[in-house]
Amino acid sequence: MSTTTTPLLIEDERVCWTRAQFDAAVSTCAAQLAAAAPSGRIATLLDNSAAWAVLDRACAQAGLVHVPLPAFFTAAQVQHALQAGGVGTLVTESRAGEPVNLTVATRALRLTHQSHAAYAVPAGTSKITFTSGTTGTPKGVCLGEAALQRVAEGLAEALRPLHITRHLCALPLPVLLENIAGLLAPFVVGATCVIRPLHELGLTGSSRFDPAAFDRAVRTHEPHSLVLLPQMLRAWAGWLHASRQPAPASLRFVAVGGAAVGPKLLALARAVGLPAYEGYGLSEAASVQTLNLPGADRPGSVGRPLPHARVRLNTSGEVEIAGSLFLGYTGEPVAPISEWLPTGDLGTLDADGFLHLQGRRKHVLITAYGRNVSPEWVETALRDEPAVLQAVVFGDGEPALWAVLWPVDPQADDTVLDVAVAAANQTLPDYARIGRWVRAAAPFDAASGLATPNGRPRREAIERLHATSTSLITTDMTFHDQLGFDTTGARSMLLSAPIIHACLQGRVSLPSYLEFLTQAYHHVRHTVPLLQACRAALPPRLAWMQPALDEYIAEEAGHDEWILDDIRAAGGDAEAVRHGAPGQATEVMVAYAYDAIARRHPLMFLGMVYVLEGTSVSLALMAADQIQQALGLPDKAFTYLRSHGTLDREHVDHFAELVNRLTSEDDKAAVVHAANVFFKLYGDVFRGLPMPQAEAVA
Repeated sequence: MSTTTTPLLIEDERVCWTRAQFDAAVSTCAAQLAAAAPSGRIATLLDNSAAWAVLDRACAQAGLVHVPLPAFFTAAQVQHALQAGGVGTLVTESRAGEPVNLTVATRALRLTHQSHAAYAVPAGTSKITFTSGTTGTPKGVCLGEAALQRVAEGLAEALRPLHITRHLCALPLPVLLENIAGLLAPFVVGATCVIRPLHELGLTGSSRFDPAAFDRAVRTHEPHSLVLLPQMLRAWAGWLHASRQPAPASLRFVAVGGAAVGPKLLALARAVGLPAYEGYGLSEAASVQTLNLPGADRPGSVGRPLPHARVRLNTSGEVEIAGSLFLGYTGEPVAPISEWLPTGDLGTLDADGFLHLQGRRKHVLITAYGRNVSPEWVETALRDEPAVLQAVVFGDGEPALWAVLWPVDPQADDTVLDVAVAAANQTLPDYARIGRWVRAAAPFDAASGLATPNGRPRREAIERLHATSTSLITTDMTFHDQLGFDTTGARSMLLSAPIIHACLQGRVSLPSYLEFLTQAYHHVRHTVPLLQACRAALPPRLAWMQPALDEYIAEEAGHDEWILDDIRAAGGDAEAVRHGAPGQATEVMVAYAYDAIARRHPLMFLGMVYVLEGTSVSLALMAADQIQQALGLPDKAFTYLRSHGTLDREHVDHFAELVNRLTSEDDKAAVVHAANVFFKLYGDVFRGLPMPQAEAVA
């Protein structure tokens, strides 16, 4: 920490700067950027740091257009933003061996030339912000520095009575809400901006959040204010309630926005001591426009207009905003912006001036993490899969999207749809992936009442029918549910392995099946020793888990011999397999399991159990049928697959009961982390199996 008594403006893990020091760094950087970016447009793709803040202000000082890109954008979205923004220079952190073109706040940065045409943007554009996007190609919103400063000054004026002198940036700085409320507004009053890499705050990607890690960071850095997304607030408040921890004493104000909050969540947050207040804004108006405040608070509303904003309703009840509007969109003809901007949101203004939102005119989903998603975009990705005929996506205000699917073949097993969802998820960014799905009760047509006469799905009818018929659709997740959500991407990677698709399509070969059994033997023979190692390593507080592990050990004994019997029945050399060596991917997976139990956390083995048994339940029975039909092997060649396809269904239920008893966030985090790793490792095992078509060519 700095020894000076002069107030700090910026504090990250590498620098602690006063305003004078920060301004000097900005001036130096502005001169360097002006020389290094002849196109006048600079994009940054960086984690939160003091360097990001310097680059942002240096671009403004040098008269350059800044295009901040969130790290959670996919590669395709990054390329779209670079092209749509006409970016000439991309700034990233220099990795080992890469050239260093610029050093800012002790960070080595790399400037990469981009050969994109510099499309015309409205005069006065200072920043182009790309939201998460309702599709894969979001529009760039062109903002002027004057509008950005108006919003920052209005927010600073509204919060001045709270005497906030320390703010922790909890959201990615490229997100306009944090850029305005977490940097520019504190700069107006000279408050300290505490900036840390997002992983230290428990935030990964756009939609994964560890409340225990976040709580530790808040207590360490003692901020007066935060800006959170609703799902972050929900997870943190729930964690505080479950752990019976008091809220951090330093907090004076927690702004919540980016998606609907609701009075129940605010009540929960305040019950555990979090001073949470809901607000509302949009990129086209340079972020926050209305906000509840201490002394001017109405839960269920999004607050009153801030000093810089004017709000009214048009004749159709749509909210319109004036005061700090954008200049236009990238890639569109520059046209005069009217004084009032229709927001697309329906609402009411009560007698005291509080704005109450009532939904969106167009059907755009906003997840609980504040990501905007067009359901049509995700539905198209799902229908691109051969097994899916119809798909409708929901998830407004929920932590994960969910879908209702109707297959091309009504007799198809659910596994086919499960694999299709996994494949579609691989084409989507994490915030637009399907976390849960349910099979439709009927096709979407006029006869079922689930579509209009011209074939357009009746979304409300579909949601009403299927949300009430499945317990999967809930924002109050058990830990087992959360485990599934937090491993969606990794599970999708496993299920997208080419050999799995080939098998489910009936393209199998005897060498492929025998190699699968060989690798299965070499990891299944370690199941009992791993269970025993896990049991022995349990701390006393987890002794209640020992009987369940004992039962599991008794059940798993001898299953490796079943696999050798299957190999013999399929014509393979079982003894050669017994005395042979595993493939590299299998060896790495088993070694990681032993190491995780011994060195890190015994419950990481549960991550392996979740992956192997969950995959077995999804695939084993159908795979056995496809392989037997294609190869004509006897029933006794499928003891392992068929027994585990049935046995593991029971195990999954017991596993859910077991992990739902976990209360420690550290224990839960260990299981989630391990499950993500084992999905990757087990996926590598499948990717190492010989593909049938390759053998045919040989």
